[in-house]
Amino acid sequence: MEKIKLMLVDDQVIVREGLRALLENYEDIEIIDEAGNGLEAVTKAKTRLPDIVLMDIRMPEMDGVEATRQIKLYNNDIIVMILTTFDEDDYIIKAMTYGASGYLLKDIGREKLVQAIRDSLSGNIILPGAVAAKITNRLVEDSKNKQLDVSQKTQSLGIRVEEFKPREVEIIERMVQGKDNREIAESLFLSLGTVKNYVSQIYMKLEVANRANAIIALKKIGY
Repeated sequence: MEKIKLMLVDDQVIVREGLRALLENYEDIEIIDEAGNGLEAVTKAKTRLPDIVLMDIRMPEMDGVEATRQIKLYNNDIIVMILTTFDEDDYIIKAMTYGASGYLLKDIGREKLVQAIRDSLSGNIILPGAVAAKITNRLVEDSKNKQLDVSQKTQSLGIRVEEFKPREVEIIERMVQGKDNREIAESLFLSLGTVKNYVSQIYMKLEVANRANAIIALKKIGY
């Protein structure tokens, strides 16, 4: 079994030790390194080449948002997952804009964290429902402030939404609730591969590239 190479980044030693103790018992996960700030994370990511970086936000020398930007610029194949206690809109928007593959809060359960790590390798964007809602509300508000014609955009999306099949609608409803592909598959008694295919079709119809933008578009049309 090829293990997931994981790097832990947090300025609190006790947090890194806790995460290591939590995750190293899983046979498919290998903690290859740690960093105590964003600058150290960038340096180590370039030499250690982890599959996934589990990144805190507020740290000395360089925060996790800037570290995410620099790591993704250096090697876009490295997955960065934010794991933090801070859910401010600015942090979320900037982290996702710079290429983070997920934004998780530290109150997440152990099994959900492990599953998020695994799912991110498949290209999934991991956003809990509360975080997805913050992104949606912020972007909608920004659109109003910039006097964008949101209603016109919604109308154009409304034409496409009529193309959704009943099964796609069932999946959409669960997506906007913050469920990941595995949870959707379990609730609808479908295979994970089938759900991924449906999600890809939904992206195509919405003309978006990832889950975060899909949820934003779906919220705008009333889901």
